[in-house]
Parts: sequence; C-alpha cells; structure tokens
Amino acid sequence: MSLKTFYHPGFAAPIGEQHVMPMRKFALVADELRRHFSGVEFIEPVPVSEADVLRVHARAYVDAVRTGAPRELAESQKFPWSEHLYPSVLLTSGGVLAAARAALYEGFASSLCSGFHHACADHGEGFCTFNGLIVAADALRVEGRAKHVAILDMDLHYGNGTAQLAVGRSHVTALSLYGNDYWQNVAYRDVRVRRHGDGENHRSAALPEACDRATMLGIMESELPWLLSRGKPDLLLYQAGADPYFEDPYSPLHLDHDDLLERDRCVFRFAKDNSIPVAWVLAGGYTKDTSKVVKVHTNTFVAAMDVFEGRR
Repeated sequence: MSLKTFYHPGFAAPIGEQHVMPMRKFALVADELRRHFSGVEFIEPVPVSEADVLRVHARAYVDAVRTGAPRELAESQKFPWSEHLYPSVLLTSGGVLAAARAALYEGFASSLCSGFHHACADHGEGFCTFNGLIVAADALRVEGRAKHVAILDMDLHYGNGTAQLAVGRSHVTALSLYGNDYWQNVAYRDVRVRRHGDGENHRSAALPEACDRATMLGIMESELPWLLSRGKPDLLLYQAGADPYFEDPYSPLHLDHDDLLERDRCVFRFAKDNSIPVAWVLAGGYTKDTSKVVKVHTNTFVAAMDVFEGRR
C-alpha cells in the first residue's frame, strides 16, 4: 500500500524547548515512519495562499500573525511570536489541504501536522493559529473538488474553533468527541462543568471521566453515523489526537495505546464501509515521554494499513 504523507520541517515553528507543546514530535513521527513503514511516500506540501487563509480568518488577525502587532493578538494562540510563525502556519494549512486533495484521488492520505481546531475567525486559542481543517474545506469547495466535507475531531479537547467556523458553512459537517471541554483558552477537565450548544452542522459528544475502550467505542458507534445525516460527504478530515492517552497530563481518560489504535481502526472502517475518502492529521500529545506520543501517532498509520489492506 502506498500512503501519501505530507511533511515539511517548517511545520515546527521555533517556540522554545520549554514550551509544553512538543514541536519536535512531527519530525520524530516522520523518522519513525521512515524506519518502519516502507509503504509511506513522503511529499513536501506547498503553503496555502493568504487568500486561502482570509476566507476563514479576519484580516486583522492574519496581519497580526504575519507582523507580530498587536502582540496580544499575534500570541492569542499561546505561542511566542516570531517571524517564523506565519510561514509555518501557512505550511501546516498547506499540509492539510494537500492531504485532502490526495485522499480524494487515492482514498486516504495524511499530513504530519495539526488541524489547529481551536483557532477561531478573529483570534487563536490553545496552540492553534489558523484552522487548517476549515481552510482546507473552503479551498476544496472553491476549487470544485468537494461540495461537502465532514470533520471528525478526536483530540482530547473540544474543537471550539471548528464549531464556531462551521456556523454558516453549509458545506461542512463537524463532529467533536472530546474528554476536556474548551472555551476561551481554558480547558475544563470535568466535562460536566460546561456544555455548549450544537448546531445544524456541528455536534459534539463528551467522553466521560475514566472512559475506557468499550465506552469510547460505544459513543463512536452512536455518534459517527451523524456525519452522514446531511448526506454522504465527499471527504472525511480526521484529527487524530494523541492527548486522550491515559498518561497525558491533561487526560482524565483510561485509554492506552491499544485502545487508541482501535479508535483509529474504527474511524477508518467507518470511512471504508461508507466509501468516503479520508485524510488525517495529528493533534495534541503532552505526555512527558514524547516517544509515547509518537507511538500514538504511528499507530494511526498501523490502523490505516490494517483497514485499507484488509488486515483487520
């Protein structure tokens, strides 16, 4: 199986080694895939254009990320600003878009970057600058490649930015299955504390504290069919988070590597059974031992090969 994977060293903006976000993980995942997955074809994506970003984000915010002023807005996603930030996030959105285009032709593809699901129209949040998931969905629509894009977000944290941006976008259907709620740059570990409203084309479901494999798979079995409720999408964008892992400092869930591997298999079986092309991106993962984060992400490739090669 040839699996097109989009990666560029420029995905990792220099934010300092002390930052909680392990930017080096993208390179580590790429290295691990090169060592152990002969069927992965690495391709460097090109950045999206400013016009692609401005379909989604306000001019004042885009300019702030590009120039660093005003600094509070430029750093609203909790990254220290530098001149390298803007080129980096154009590249990450380019990676999502490239994987989406490839999946439409190949059936599946991936990009070793995050979809940045907390990014809102006029500011960033939670280490998310430009929302590559929505940037890709809008670009595909403008290009005439896809009329309807579904987004499945299984990062630990609720995809509040994607939900906000889904409003008014009839070509998007977004589902977030989360273990931490997230509002205004604040994560809520206890999902009973807050409950946000869903909309016609965006929906969410919480994974309860101490969620195990059976509970997670039961929620997925119940919720994933909703992605078909507005008609079969042309593409599924899947944000495969590493932070639901039980050792992650933010995770209240009881999910280990095998459990998250089965999560990914479930997603890919859903896509395959419904003949929906799928592109996936990586997200989250703050476990102190970064090798455990890398294993979650490389297991997503194992799951894809299991399902699309018919092994599981």
